[in-house]
Amino acid sequence: MRILTLNCWNISPPYHERLALLRDEIARLAPDLIGMQEIIVRRDGFDEGAEILDGLGYASVFGAAFRWGEAGGPLPYDADGDGFGNLVASRWPIERSAVHELPGVESGERRSVVAAHVATPHGRLAFLTTHFNWRLHHGFVRERQAIALAKLIRAWAAETDLPPVVTGDLNAEPDAAEIRYLSGLQSLAGTSFYMQDAWRLAGDGGPGHTWDNANPFAAPSFEPSRRIDYVLVGQPDATGRGVIESARVVMNEPRDGVFPSDHFGVVADVRG
Repeated sequence: MRILTLNCWNISPPYHERLALLRDEIARLAPDLIGMQEIIVRRDGFDEGAEILDGLGYASVFGAAFRWGEAGGPLPYDADGDGFGNLVASRWPIERSAVHELPGVESGERRSVVAAHVATPHGRLAFLTTHFNWRLHHGFVRERQAIALAKLIRAWAAETDLPPVVTGDLNAEPDAAEIRYLSGLQSLAGTSFYMQDAWRLAGDGGPGHTWDNANPFAAPSFEPSRRIDYVLVGQPDATGRGVIESARVVMNEPRDGVFPSDHFGVVADVRG
């Protein structure tokens, strides 16, 4: 199975040039499963995910992290309004899906997880995508979000055949407590968890930065270049399903000076 994660940078300009490049790269990479973050769906009929995936052969489910209406926002993910959030896409049928709110609303941000059961040729798969708080000093919020995410992964993987897969912009470096927790390298709040970090185990070299000041869409923030976008896979089973075969940074080359997003993506090949 080929899995792609990408923060799509909502509809920031130059949107149409970026959209064309996004579509071309997805067609070239041909992932089986995609997790997208920062997707916009509006009440006027605009659907960013549908524009990205149109004609490429994917079923998809969008889930808002927050919404806004005529009076502004942010509103809860299940309120009536335009939405900003996450999307899962699959070449195979999506049997069931749901949106789950993450903790941290009091921080001024609203975040969620989109979870799905996918009917792959190899068996039922739990596939989730998410987007953690972005502020550099919000590690204490992301830790709570990581613990909540782990509970959701366990619940969604309980009645599946394959190790679960999670993608997302986790806005934290690999040495951060929240990523170490998800990777089985430390405990949080008296709990522990383990998933394989695809890049850590099978990355094709280099630091794996997905937020990179070489990208002119990222550089104006003056944040450090770092690896913050992840493909995580549950522990392989006794037959080797879930083994990470390879991982690489993608969508990191411009066309006519334009990158697909302010983030680079990650694609991982996983044994099914």
